Amino acid sequence: MLDLWESGKYDAIYGMFNEEMRRAISLDQYRQGSEQVKSMGAIKTTGAPRAAKKGAYMVVVIPLEAGTMALDFRVTWDGNGRIAGTFISPGRHSTAEWQPPAYVDTARFEARNVTIGDDEWKLPGTLTVLKGNGPFPALVLVHGSGPNDRDESIEGTKVFKDLALGLSSRGIMVLRYDKRTQVYPQRFPPEANFTMNEETVDDAVRAAAFLRTQAAIDPRRVFVLGHSQGGYMAPRICKRDPKLAGLIILAGNVRPLEDLILEQSEYLAGLQGDVTPQQRKQLEELKKQVQEIKDFKPGHKVPSLLPVPAAYLLDLQGYNPATAAQGLTMPMLILQGERDYQVSMRDFALWKAALGQRRNVTLRSYANLNHLFIAGEGKSSPAEYVSGHVDATVVEDIARWIRSSNQ
Repeated sequence: MLDLWESGKYDAIYGMFNEEMRRAISLDQYRQGSEQVKSMGAIKTTGAPRAAKKGAYMVVVIPLEAGTMALDFRVTWDGNGRIAGTFISPGRHSTAEWQPPAYVDTARFEARNVTIGDDEWKLPGTLTVLKGNGPFPALVLVHGSGPNDRDESIEGTKVFKDLALGLSSRGIMVLRYDKRTQVYPQRFPPEANFTMNEETVDDAVRAAAFLRTQAAIDPRRVFVLGHSQGGYMAPRICKRDPKLAGLIILAGNVRPLEDLILEQSEYLAGLQGDVTPQQRKQLEELKKQVQEIKDFKPGHKVPSLLPVPAAYLLDLQGYNPATAAQGLTMPMLILQGERDYQVSMRDFALWKAALGQRRNVTLRSYANLNHLFIAGEGKSSPAEYVSGHVDATVVEDIARWIRSSNQ
């Protein structure tokens, strides 16, 4: 199938779609979305395909590279040999082997496999358990966009593993888990009726409730940390769970997703120098698609820019996380990398405008950090995601804030 996709034979691929997929997306939408991916640069494979059985479905993932961006080409096959889902997401592959950062002290904790929930959506996770009597403060980590694993692995980086081990080295128990869309990809085709609540919020709430049942944890000191899209949804998570002791947002966007996509595309187009006429044309087309999302109403065809259910788009209309956060009384810590092009300082300014006057809200930005809170110089690019660790200063700042909150 990858050969057909690379050669632009989208009609042949579309012929393999099952009926549900055909109802969810047109051939023209599929063609437009594919060409948009290819506009990022020459496509090449970078690793061996991975296959996993998920119930009655088979999920195949092929690592790709487009320009400087690592991607995963993902196809879900149903029991009849038809395509039940296909999409391309930010890559989680790298030849770099992860090693613990210097700020981790493994003598202070042990990792324990746990399960969040006991129903059809139960999720595997890891809880770092501190040595000692406790009770200890605890933290739930909530992922960014895409089908993330519990470590939030992106190429050679593991943002959540860095945070979990670093914070547990400083007296905080941390729970991280595989995202629902990663564990059950076959249940999230474009035609399914789901929103960010099912993708993100529900499981974060369940994870916090799980932590309160653990004997070594102080149930009054359970916090939530959202990165990127997790930060975007964090105020909604806290509204659902008013027992949370506090909220930490790392590179959480305030603006809608479609605005971020456009800003990121403009940034990447100019990263190598002047924007070419072809890139300008693609950006103009992208602006039209962004407007389609803003004008989206029930009964409209879902724009190819965000191949998600109509319910997903409608649920986010009018949602402003900074405004939602104004209705919360709990302490908040909002952190931002100034070199971040995925969620930029424009979003940080919006958080600051909404919450900067609150005495129990702390906002801090870091001049040399990117979207993954990895240090670098000059303009940030996807190439930085190949290796690196969350900066030690960020880990220290989070640990200090948690220790000082609700004492």
